Amino acid sequence: MSLALLASACLLAVTLGYVVRCWLSPFGTCRKCDGVGQLLKFDRKGRPKRGKVCRRCHGHGIRVRVGRRLHNRAARIHRAGIR
Repeated sequence: MSLALLASACLLAVTLGYVVRCWLSPFGTCRKCDGVGQLLKFDRKGRPKRGKVCRRCHGHGIRVRVGRRLHNRAARIHRAGIR
């Protein structure tokens, strides 16, 4: 097995794995608030206190994955082209 064939097989496996992950779980945790929904702040003693609602996820704690966003856009373009 040549190196190029092995590299393309690995790339195909990673791509198909990501496609399956986007299909089964289209939402991931927010990267800014780590899925909490609020930005945590700490007082002087180091104890956490509640902060403001996360602006990126609007307090939901989830985000749409990039692959799912691309799929939604392609489906929307396809539906608009059929009409």
